[in-house]
Amino acid sequence: SLRFPQKLWKMLESSKFQSIWWTEGGKCVAINKDLFEVEVLGREGQQVFHTQKIKSFMRQLNAYGFTKMQQNFQRSASLPEFLAEEAAASAHSQILYYYNPSFNRAHPWLSEACKRR
Repeated sequence: SLRFPQKLWKMLESSKFQSIWWTEGGKCVAINKDLFEVEVLGREGQQVFHTQKIKSFMRQLNAYGFTKMQQNFQRSASLPEFLAEEAAASAHSQILYYYNPSFNRAHPWLSEACKRR
């Protein structure tokens, strides 16, 4: 059976999943939390990661050296623009970003260095 990083890589490269994708030139993993819980963790009998809980999945990411990244938004001074950006940021907050220097789409061989801590 595949190790966690290999499963994650296959999932990112597959067109079957809408809830997880590469970002920033393949340097980060983006996860739409709510959709991921339904699409990946909620699969009856076909579980990819042997868990149904997002917290357990996030612990796995951490165990393999992934760190959660913060998205920094520049806020506008005008109230209408600020409120529009707030709404966008709120929708954006459902998206989690994870980074691991050894997990890069352009350098697949580096994923071998992703070892459980």
